Amino acid sequence: MDLESRTDHVHREILGFLPPNLMDFSDLDAGRAQLMAMLAATPVELPDDISVEDHHVATADGHSLLVRVYRPSGAGAGSPALYWMHGGGMILGNVSMDDAICASYATGAGAIVASVEYRLAPDFPFPTPLDDCYSGLAWLFGMAAELGIDRTRIAIGGASAGAGLAAGLALMARDRGDFRPCFQVLRYPMIDDRNDTPSSHAIEDQRVWNRSANQIAWSAYLAGGAGGSDVSIYAAPARATDLAGLPPAIVTVGDLDLFLDEDIAYAQALLGAGVPTELHVYPGSFHGSDVMVPHADASQRWRRDEVAALTRAFATAP
Repeated sequence: MDLESRTDHVHREILGFLPPNLMDFSDLDAGRAQLMAMLAATPVELPDDISVEDHHVATADGHSLLVRVYRPSGAGAGSPALYWMHGGGMILGNVSMDDAICASYATGAGAIVASVEYRLAPDFPFPTPLDDCYSGLAWLFGMAAELGIDRTRIAIGGASAGAGLAAGLALMARDRGDFRPCFQVLRYPMIDDRNDTPSSHAIEDQRVWNRSANQIAWSAYLAGGAGGSDVSIYAAPARATDLAGLPPAIVTVGDLDLFLDEDIAYAQALLGAGVPTELHVYPGSFHGSDVMVPHADASQRWRRDEVAALTRAFATAP
């Protein structure tokens, strides 16, 4: 697919600045280094009305798990909270790269935001990243009173791989019954290891998340088992056949994203299972363009839609 022919001038301008191999992970170490260097070159300054605290949570295997908490200045006792997971295809990324996103949710929804730095594949394939996310969420529920959080108003969310982890976390939380998130924010979730939809074949441009990068990422996350018959629904939520009882959700994706088809199908499956779900598809938007082109009309509408859905969820949580 020719992205330039499907985008407006604002998106085309950004595409023109991106290195042609930005999302080439055939050499994973080199690809990671290039992308993280690019992110580090554009540091984020958080708003003055957001305070940040880093907490370290011990996991069952002795790992010290970073959970960064963003608190808006007006947050008092009984505040709602969003538990967030960053993107990066399960193979790269960190908490810091989503500082601006988490701060925007905190100010926009008046919520405390907790972002978890889970371990990455291929060094730590499934289930370790998801187990890390579960440990962090268990900590947040356990620390709710101390942090000034209302346990009945804790939502979960993420972008890309992080949204895939959020969807898996929702399934795991439902099945284990230890706690119940009130809502899911699923921004272009990475949820299907099979890569067999039309949109999964459409994006080969290595300036953005593309088919080759996605195949490499799934292979790393599933230790070479992507596309097999025994992949867990917690790793690839698109494989789940029973979605009943999950928290309400918003699913957002651009129409130039290789995850378009799997995300639409997942939203339809949630609705079919009786889970209240909003689906938003943004024309002319590619994977991550809401972050790369934050001043674009589509990106601003995207953020408003998610914050509005999250705010409504907090207001109506039982």
